[in-house]
Amino acid sequence: MSMLSPGRRAWLSKGCRALFRPGMQMMLALGLLSGMAAPAQAQPASAQPASARPADVPVADFFRTDAMASPLLSPSGKHLAVQVAGPDGRTKLAVLSVDPPRQATLVAGFSDTSIGDVAWVNDDRLVFGVWDSTEAWAHQRASGLYAVDRDGRDLRMLVRREWMLVTNPVTSARVPELTPNHQLLRTLRDGSADVLVQRTDLDASYSTAVGATLLRLDTRTGRTRTVDTGWAQPAWSWVADGQGRPVALEARRGNERELWRRASPGADWVLVDRAPLFAPGADNIDGLRVGDDGALYAEATDRNAAGTTALFRLDTATGQREADPLVRVQGFDFSGHLVFDGRDHSLLGVRYLGDAWSTAWLGNAMQAVQQRIDARLPGLNNLVDVAECGCSRWMVVTSFSDRQPAAYWLYDREADRLEPVGQARPHVDPRLMAQQDFVRFQARDGLPVPLHVTRPQGKGPWPTVVLVHGGPHVRGGDWQWRGESQFLASRGYLVLEPEFRGSTGYGSRLFTAGWKQWGLKSQDDMADALAWAVARGEADAGRACIAGGSYGGYAALMGLIRDDGLWRCGVAWMAVTDIGLMFDLNHSDLSDVWRQYGMPRLVGDPVKDAAQLASTSPLQQAGRLKRPLLLAAGGVDRRVPITHSNRFRDALPAGYTGLTWLVYADEGHGFAKPANRFDFYAKVEAFLARELAPR
Repeated sequence: MSMLSPGRRAWLSKGCRALFRPGMQMMLALGLLSGMAAPAQAQPASAQPASARPADVPVADFFRTDAMASPLLSPSGKHLAVQVAGPDGRTKLAVLSVDPPRQATLVAGFSDTSIGDVAWVNDDRLVFGVWDSTEAWAHQRASGLYAVDRDGRDLRMLVRREWMLVTNPVTSARVPELTPNHQLLRTLRDGSADVLVQRTDLDASYSTAVGATLLRLDTRTGRTRTVDTGWAQPAWSWVADGQGRPVALEARRGNERELWRRASPGADWVLVDRAPLFAPGADNIDGLRVGDDGALYAEATDRNAAGTTALFRLDTATGQREADPLVRVQGFDFSGHLVFDGRDHSLLGVRYLGDAWSTAWLGNAMQAVQQRIDARLPGLNNLVDVAECGCSRWMVVTSFSDRQPAAYWLYDREADRLEPVGQARPHVDPRLMAQQDFVRFQARDGLPVPLHVTRPQGKGPWPTVVLVHGGPHVRGGDWQWRGESQFLASRGYLVLEPEFRGSTGYGSRLFTAGWKQWGLKSQDDMADALAWAVARGEADAGRACIAGGSYGGYAALMGLIRDDGLWRCGVAWMAVTDIGLMFDLNHSDLSDVWRQYGMPRLVGDPVKDAAQLASTSPLQQAGRLKRPLLLAAGGVDRRVPITHSNRFRDALPAGYTGLTWLVYADEGHGFAKPANRFDFYAKVEAFLARELAPR
């Protein structure tokens, strides 16, 4: 629901190997390109091949790379950029002319990597990053930045993907690419082919960030020039408008962060807000952004019992937030973005995240468009994206549900007609997928805890998996098709995913209730989620498993140790096994700022809270483990190095025989390589089938 009111050394990196000739025309009509088949809702059910039962759906179907992703209209709305998977499993970039006759052009693709995030620089040029969707973490590099024309010409690397010492100096006639510590900040709408990039400034050891510099980058020449910001001190991050003018920044001083703004170019910078790092108060603001109307917007607490944030406009004269929020989402912190009409810079609506993504349109015209589309695609969540100019007859519609992966359409608002573009996962039959709901239950101390529930087909009570998200100080999920929970449900398990205390996105009350509660009250929330489902007759109390990765892996281990009577087994991957190891500066890639300020406040102080951290350390409590455990680790994990898992395995009592031990030598903090994902979840399937079988 929403409520709206009116380098000190020279470096060189390798590029990607181009796979396609510039401008190579696809000799395929729309609908024949990989992933561009008509969405399932456009086909009669009888035309869709179906397995006999959900359990027959192969593991790989839940975890493979999307066949299509992220369709994006050009600023004029005349062209559509879309990412499509090639036969080699790597994602390519295609551009489709929207007006008939529709000609699709494959504009960029590489033999050794995939296209990542894409943005339009202007109506003729795009920028994108890359990632390798077929390789493990050990073989991944930085995303870099590339630019290409929409006809596939003038492909240029702008930011390198790795740091390498130069052996042959670059000649003065060639502009060298930027080093990997440059990231795209935003595209511009000033008639140029420039973008803004933010350089992360590093200390002499090249290991610690000390500030950020704003640069204007010409995507055709690769040349940069430093933006005159009028700010003399180090800045941590920048906010700029569509003309490339800095209008706000974040600075850090000791354990505090500061937000500054200026009313116009050349004006003095004015302090807007100051707050402790990782713990802003009720009156602090965050998430500064600038609208196409030139106004600043920010997130701030909406002063309610849950302490949720809302979106506020800042007063142009004082920089203070206005009294009433522009958007509040009942029961949720605001997360989303503003949608403007590029012709007159008026606000069309707000895209926001509640239990699912939605859009609140301000005007009657777009409200009517949304209603017409919803009537044609019933039972689906339909997100409508307009071209920046606001004048295009064409719009992009992304439709999905808990059972239906994303399907993409073009909507012709003049003819009131939907035309299919493609699907993210055309191999998934929605009829075999499970229903997912979002609820809130009361924990044992009365705190409302959000919960995602995915129910398998058939009738309960079902064997149950409590799936714990990582972080832990993040939001776990939202209402849409999600491979992990659908996979488990297809195998007959009720899946409970609690947004336990300490999670973000649901207000400061839930967030702060989880401070220093690893293995304590946060752990209670996992047990209480299971108790809630048992009381409703949905969960089989004697056949429950607790599972998760990273922090979720920690919670799985602590659950088995602390609440032995609740869980028949556990699955943990890339798991934190000892909080103390996280404070080791040479042990993990966690930032010094997080270790110095965030962890003592949110997790525990290594000196003051030493006794608590020892009592809630799975490693130090490993001798108490009795239940079967599947424990997986990545050999090159830098966030939670394999030392965590190795030490825990070695600390298990001599007579313990319940360990299933998996190591993926080339993986990091997660499973980047599809084959590794498939193998891991196949082993999880076998483990759960054995341990949760009726007895």
